Amino acid sequence: MTFVDSSDHGVSKLEAYLYYHGLRGNRKLGPKLIYRTSTDIFSPPSGPSQDLRVMQLLTVHEHEHAKIAQHNLWRKIRDETVELLDHKQIKLTSVDLVRFRWEEQTEDGRGKTVTSRVTIWIGVRPDSTNGDAAFNSAANIIELLKRHGIDDIDIAYRESEAQPLSGPILYAPVNDLHPLKTVIDWVTTPLSLPIAGLKTRHMQGTLGFYFKVGDDLYGVTARHVLFPDTEGNEAYRYDTPAPKKHVILMGNRGFDDLLASIQAHIGTFNNTLIVLEKSVKSHTARAAGGNQQAAADLMLLQQNLDDTKKKITELKKFFATLKRDWSEVNNRVIGHVVWSPPITGLNPPNGYTRDVCVIKLNKEKFLPNFRGTEIDAGKFMSLLDPWYDVPSEFDYPEDRIYQLKVILPTAKIKEPTSQDVKGDPTRFVFKRGLTTLTTVGRLNGFESHERRYGLWGNFDSVEAAVYPYDNDSGPFSRGGDSGAAIVGANNDIIAQLTGGAGPTGSSDITYGTPMEWLWNHVIKVEFPNAVLFFDVPANN
Repeated sequence: MTFVDSSDHGVSKLEAYLYYHGLRGNRKLGPKLIYRTSTDIFSPPSGPSQDLRVMQLLTVHEHEHAKIAQHNLWRKIRDETVELLDHKQIKLTSVDLVRFRWEEQTEDGRGKTVTSRVTIWIGVRPDSTNGDAAFNSAANIIELLKRHGIDDIDIAYRESEAQPLSGPILYAPVNDLHPLKTVIDWVTTPLSLPIAGLKTRHMQGTLGFYFKVGDDLYGVTARHVLFPDTEGNEAYRYDTPAPKKHVILMGNRGFDDLLASIQAHIGTFNNTLIVLEKSVKSHTARAAGGNQQAAADLMLLQQNLDDTKKKITELKKFFATLKRDWSEVNNRVIGHVVWSPPITGLNPPNGYTRDVCVIKLNKEKFLPNFRGTEIDAGKFMSLLDPWYDVPSEFDYPEDRIYQLKVILPTAKIKEPTSQDVKGDPTRFVFKRGLTTLTTVGRLNGFESHERRYGLWGNFDSVEAAVYPYDNDSGPFSRGGDSGAAIVGANNDIIAQLTGGAGPTGSSDITYGTPMEWLWNHVIKVEFPNAVLFFDVPANN
C-alpha cells in the first residue's frame, strides 16, 4: 500500500485524498486527510465505474452534544486543544467543531444516511504534520476530553490554510423583471458593493454595511481590503491636512469583468434573437394556413421577441453609460477612509477578530437612490427553507431587496432555526460578496479558533463559522468577499466576513466577527452616536 507519509499512523494515499471527497463539490477532491480517530471504514473505489462516497460538512448545535454546550465548555476545550497542539509543535490553522454526513449502500441495495459523531476537526499547514504527530497529539486531546467527562467525540486532522478573503451616482436597485437585473447590482446602493482603494486597485473586497452619524453616511469593510501589508498595521484616523485615502467602486478587475459580463449577455440575447425571429417567421406562415396552435404560440413567441429586443437595447445603453461615465477611475470614488484601528485577534473577552475600516461615503452619490441598510437577496427561498410542506420563515421581498432590522445576539448563534432536506437542525445564513455573489450557508453553533501565518508571526482569533450549504453549492466565500455582511432569515445581521480556512483563494469554512461585538464594542466606541438601522426620507 502506498502511504502519504512513512509514519506508522499515516493513512493510505487514496484515503488521504478521497476520504473527504465531496466537501468542495461532487467532482472535486476534498481536503487532504492526515489522521482520524473515527472508526468508519473507508473503502476505495474498485474501478472507474464505482462512485465515490460523497461527504458533507454539517454544523453542530446544543442538541447534538448537550454536555459540551454547558457552561462554555467548548470554549475551554478549544483553548486547551490549541495550547496542547502548540506544545506538540503542530502547525495548526484552525480548530473547528463539525459533523459529517454521507450515504452508504445497504445489503438490500438501498441507501442509508450516516452521520458521524461530533468531531474536533483540526486544520494544519500543508506538508507540516505526519500521521504519527497527529496520532500522538490526538491521544492527548482524547485524554483532555476524558478529564471533562467526554468520551464520544472524534478527532481528525486535515491540511488547510487560514487566510483573509481580500463617479456618477449609484443606481437604485431593480426588481426581477428589469432587463438589467443580472448586471446592474454592482453599481446600485444596497450593501455588499465591490470596493478597492484608489491607490490599491489590484486589491478588492466588499462593503459590508452602512451606518449614520447625524446627516453623514458611513460604510464598513474589513481593514485588509484597503490596507496592504506594506502599509503596516498602525491605527489610521483621517486628519484634515493629510491627503484622503480614497475608496472606489470596483477595482480594475471588477470594472473590466462588469463590462465583459454585459457584452456576454448581449451576445447571448443576440443568439436568442436569431432563433426567435426564425420561429416567428415559421409560425406566422403556419398560422396563415389556419393552424390554430401555431397562432396561439405565435403570440408568446412575438412577446418573447419584443422582450429580447428591449433587453438588448437596455444593455447596450447601459454599457455605453458605464464606458462614458465610469471608465475614469476618479469618477468611481465613493468616499474616503476616516478610521481603521490595527487588526488584532484574541480581543477580550471572547477572542474575536478586530479587522474593520470605516469609510465616510459621498452622500451625493448614494442618497438619490439610497434605501437604507439592505442587501440584494436574490432568489433562494427554497434554499433557506428546503421543506416543501412547512411554511418558510423567510419572506422573500418583492423587489429582491432584503431590509436588515436587528443584530443577532451572539448567544443566539448556537440555536438552530431551520432544518435541511434530511431533517438535520441548522441555522441558514446568506451573504452577498464580490466574488461568489449571493450564497447560502450553515452557521455553526460553536465558534472556531483560527490561526494565520505571516512574516511577522502568527495571528490567532476566535470566529463565528459558516459551512457550505451542500455539496453542490460551492464555497460560501472566496477571495474578494471579505467585508461582506453575513445575515439571517429574520432580517438580522449576524457577522462581518473576515476570512476562511481551506485551499488558497477559497474556503471550506468561512469565518466572521460576530456583529453584536463588532458594533457595540468597536464601532460604537469610536462613533458613539452611530445609528445602524435608520429610516430613509421618502424623497430619496
